[in-house]
Amino acid sequence: MSWRSFPKIELHLHHEGAAPPAFIRGLAQEKSVNLAGVFAEDGSYAFRDFAHFLQVYEAATSVLKTPDDYARLTLAVLEQSAEQGVIYCESFLSPDFCGGRDLGAWREYLAAIREAAARAEAQMGITLRGIVTCIRHFGPDKARETALCAAETAGDWIVGFGMGGDETRGKQGDFAWAFDCAREAGLKLTTHAGEFGGPASVAQALDDLRVDRIGHGVRAIEDPALVDRLAATGTVLEVCPLSNIALGLYPQMRAHPVERLRAAGVRVTINTDDPPFFHTSMTREFDALERAFDWDEGVFDQLVHNALDAAFCDDATRGKLAKRLAGDADSA
Repeated sequence: MSWRSFPKIELHLHHEGAAPPAFIRGLAQEKSVNLAGVFAEDGSYAFRDFAHFLQVYEAATSVLKTPDDYARLTLAVLEQSAEQGVIYCESFLSPDFCGGRDLGAWREYLAAIREAAARAEAQMGITLRGIVTCIRHFGPDKARETALCAAETAGDWIVGFGMGGDETRGKQGDFAWAFDCAREAGLKLTTHAGEFGGPASVAQALDDLRVDRIGHGVRAIEDPALVDRLAATGTVLEVCPLSNIALGLYPQMRAHPVERLRAAGVRVTINTDDPPFFHTSMTREFDALERAFDWDEGVFDQLVHNALDAAFCDDATRGKLAKRLAGDADSA
């Protein structure tokens, strides 16, 4: 079947990483910024490997310089997601990119993003919530500053704190202060682990950061005891299959461990990560998974409800989303 209209919930989406290439090119032209090397001949983002991907990502992000730029980006990203049937998403937002971790500047960026998100919800029926995210390769000291920005703006819209970036730099525990700060502010926690860091990084995230969810986490499959632990604790994995394939973790979807993890009782969700970078969308993810594993509508419905249960939003928002998933048009 076509999965485009199937209602979806996405929990792992990088705000800047979801920027359509045409949007970034247009903004670069407006600002006379040279983005040589960022785009391939066909206009898509161009990168060789994960390290180069991070460089291209940050180069593309460099044209986003004002709160208005982020408001425009938010509308572009949410329009893209809504077209794929997404009714709710949680996006990773970095004060590093939004005002250089200055709290006053971060508040201005956040206000612009929230205003755009409210307009998108009214016009497109998609709800957005934010997860403040520190950048691992920027180091623990800057992560503390990011966590303070998160703590000061925690509430019904900023609902979580997480960490992205180069998973090979340092250890999860190096960032414990930032995660403790966010937890004390009432934020839910997630971190990238089990992608390039291997299964040990997943155990470190659970033990040292005490996170509620794991971003990626797929290499837990290499440690059967860890898989059993994830299943027993109900820890949710934010799995991004086509991202993993694009970055070379697995050669093709049939080799991806998402089905083995699911069969072992691990609560998995499906996400796009940085969709234009990896030539994906939520519909493409669903299509590829159906072809590879012969999943039916019942499996995808369970995955979406996994995401609903694991979402960091408040109960009122979760209740409205549950009604929409049940087909209640009045709740849209």
